[in-house]
Amino acid sequence: MPLAIVVLAAGRGTRMVSSKPKVLHPIAGLPMLFHAMQPAAGLDPDRCVVVAGFAAEQVSQALQEHMPHAEIVIQKEQLGTAHAVDQARGALADFDGDVIVLFGDTPFIRPETLQAMLDARRAAADVVVLGFEPADPARYGRLVLEGGRLQRIVEAKDASPQELQIGLCNSGVICCSRKNLFDLISRIGCGNAAGEYYLTGIVEQANDAGLACAVVTCAEEETLGINSRAELARAEVIFQTRARQAAMAAGVTLVAPETVFFAPDTRLERDVLVEPNVVFGPGVQIGEGAVVRAFSHLEGCQVGREAVIGPYARLRPGSAIGEGAKVGNFVETKNATLEAGAKANHLSYLGDARIGAGANIGAGTITCNYDGVMKHRTAVGAGAFIGSNSALVAPVSVAAGAIVAAGSVVTRDVPEDALALGRAEQDNKAGAAERLRARKAAAQDA
Repeated sequence: MPLAIVVLAAGRGTRMVSSKPKVLHPIAGLPMLFHAMQPAAGLDPDRCVVVAGFAAEQVSQALQEHMPHAEIVIQKEQLGTAHAVDQARGALADFDGDVIVLFGDTPFIRPETLQAMLDARRAAADVVVLGFEPADPARYGRLVLEGGRLQRIVEAKDASPQELQIGLCNSGVICCSRKNLFDLISRIGCGNAAGEYYLTGIVEQANDAGLACAVVTCAEEETLGINSRAELARAEVIFQTRARQAAMAAGVTLVAPETVFFAPDTRLERDVLVEPNVVFGPGVQIGEGAVVRAFSHLEGCQVGREAVIGPYARLRPGSAIGEGAKVGNFVETKNATLEAGAKANHLSYLGDARIGAGANIGAGTITCNYDGVMKHRTAVGAGAFIGSNSALVAPVSVAAGAIVAAGSVVTRDVPEDALALGRAEQDNKAGAAERLRARKAAAQDA
């Protein structure tokens, strides 16, 4: 049966105190909206509809960048969660299947939990609600069951003393057929203090219609909603703790796990060693046996087997570090390839470059890749040696086996096995230092 996902992302999130929609605040460098949507991707949904409202243009732009397949609909007035879901009615008018309603500020629901809801819906239930048992249920709506069937959802402020003793609480996430979902929503009223249409009313309407309502449960952590900067920080801790544990379980050594930060798509193969205070931005893959030394920052790059990165290295997007290559302290790479065994051990910038196998880049070397208008490439051949404090002015190539003398400015291609000296000839003037000091001392006394 086809599956659609509806994600509610219309709220402003006033407690975030931000001009940016709450759902676009990042966790591990990625907007929380996409953390909320990602688990559903494992179910291979046929449709994905995001309901936006506050700063909808920002949400739309983010979707185009990260999830262009998603459809966006606008909730012009925020009249409650049922009203928000109802905005997807037109987008799903031609859809015949099941719908899971998610919240863009609830980023940690597992794919297995959503699959369990889908299985329960297709086995026997017409409406499935996700429940959890929090350590402190005080502020949550309670799920009232009778004979194993969900009868109603009672908000805490409306619950009787007996109902407040119920530990099973409502997450807000539901699964239902598209037809039943919108039929039931159309029956929900707004007779409450806020004058809003609450999605929780779907259970009462379903029972009145003779439909079966069931509950699937999950851990409290999965239902964590983000409403403030403090909760955002807590979410970051949860994500990073999970990521660190998963990496170590897969055979990665983290010397000081609490100091290493991952992105959602970080991929480390077994026997990778990560020293303290390393940050992995989006798009990083590290090969087996590689070492990432302390205080390094990597994003959008690939690192080969047995390579050594850092300490204090920065690998920017487009960097590809080959097997056994070394990128040392205070070296920055961008859109650069270091082939197997190449070395750049100290204080260098390599941008828009290809460094051949076994080549050595001396300390202080830079590729001058930008002319103020355009970027240009530098090629260094296999086994070439670039002396310290050299500037390679792109576009330029240094062929295999060539040597560039220290302190050179290279503006023309260097042939294979040639020696390039691109610096002024040294001139030693006997006694000039002593005379210079004397003149300076006289000027100071004057």
